[in-house]
Amino acid sequence: MNRMNFPKRYLIVILTFFSTSVCYIERVGFSIAYTVAADAAGISEASKGLLLSAFFWGYACSQVPGGWAAQKIGGRKILLLSFVLWSSTCFLVPLDPNRATVLIVARLLVGVAQGFIFPSIHTVLAQWVPPHERSRSVSLTTSGMYLGAAMGMLFLPSLVKFKGPQSVFLAEAALGVMWSLLWFEYATDPPRSEHPKATAAGFGESLLPTKAGQKMKVENGGSTVRTAQIPWRKILVSGPVWAIVVNNFTFHYALYVLMNWLPTFFEQRLQVSLQEMGSSKMMPYFNMFIFSNIGGVLADHFITKRIMSVTKTRKFLNTVGFMVASVALMAIPIFRTSGGAILCSSVALGFLAFGRAGFAVNHMDIAPRYAGILMGVSNTAGTLAGVIGVHLTGWLLEAAKVAYADLSSPESWRLVFCIPGFLCIFSSFAFLLFSTGERIFD
Repeated sequence: MNRMNFPKRYLIVILTFFSTSVCYIERVGFSIAYTVAADAAGISEASKGLLLSAFFWGYACSQVPGGWAAQKIGGRKILLLSFVLWSSTCFLVPLDPNRATVLIVARLLVGVAQGFIFPSIHTVLAQWVPPHERSRSVSLTTSGMYLGAAMGMLFLPSLVKFKGPQSVFLAEAALGVMWSLLWFEYATDPPRSEHPKATAAGFGESLLPTKAGQKMKVENGGSTVRTAQIPWRKILVSGPVWAIVVNNFTFHYALYVLMNWLPTFFEQRLQVSLQEMGSSKMMPYFNMFIFSNIGGVLADHFITKRIMSVTKTRKFLNTVGFMVASVALMAIPIFRTSGGAILCSSVALGFLAFGRAGFAVNHMDIAPRYAGILMGVSNTAGTLAGVIGVHLTGWLLEAAKVAYADLSSPESWRLVFCIPGFLCIFSSFAFLLFSTGERIFD
């Protein structure tokens, strides 16, 4: 790496990209494997929704503690610990839908462990990535989620078919261990020498965790005391923070409903199995991968070329992404073929990912020092969206079965997709009214 003059921050971004890919392979993999096992065991849709939502309860509990731990101990260490914990759980727990209690506990543990990941990643990226590279770096890292989901949808149904549902758990654990070894070997904290203007720019060693009262040198040769006090009250009453929170909730509500219930939609509404769909089933998530990076590159281009201010850039990309996604989401139940449903879900998820160049990078704009904390707060809302959305969808579909006899009619699914569609409209207006690209937390 040194001989090629490859900047270390690029390696850090690439490793965080792969970390999110592996995490979403795990999430999609569980949904696919459990759906097959649960259908074979005759488990009801409401019970499936309860178990699928268990992950998000654990995930919600550890978001803010994850941000706090990353702030105090260091994102690099907490990220490694998270991977070790969830990989171990996947390796040790059998997939038996008739042992619901064991599976619920296991999904809670995996959720708790993975809850530390994104606050840790935001802390690491705030330390390593300069402001003019933030949009594309965060977009590349988060696009790993979608590439992982796409790879999971492409390969894991065949793995389940030929090796059984349990094989998915073992494959996911192996991927987690391999990534952990790479991170342990190559990840480091940023040295001061690489970022001589880190304090002024709001990144670098100046954002590393310190003990309260520790002194630091400043450019004029003096010293100052850096406090570790986190401005919790200011964070919780901030309008720009709540603009991020609302949009994070909406994004994850739509994402988790589609991720967990699209397999059921294809099989029961369209009467098409995942194995028959070939590579087309990965397109919604692959589209997210592409549009996430397009949004990041556009955002950095608008900002560095001074086409728009940071504030206007965030609002523009967020609004375009969420408004287009709302229309596509509400159109999904209309289609009677897998091609039409794939097209609509691809547009919806692609533009939601495009909108992340607005709200998701905004943590680092307004509070680079507390990026992990803010990510923990907003991702708690996103996780609650998963709990509510996944579980509520199960109940909506149970009610639809009673009302329409089965799930093959568009009316059975209309409310499922209209809810996230209207949430997209609401949250985009909230971001327009309350967000800012200016730094408001020192």
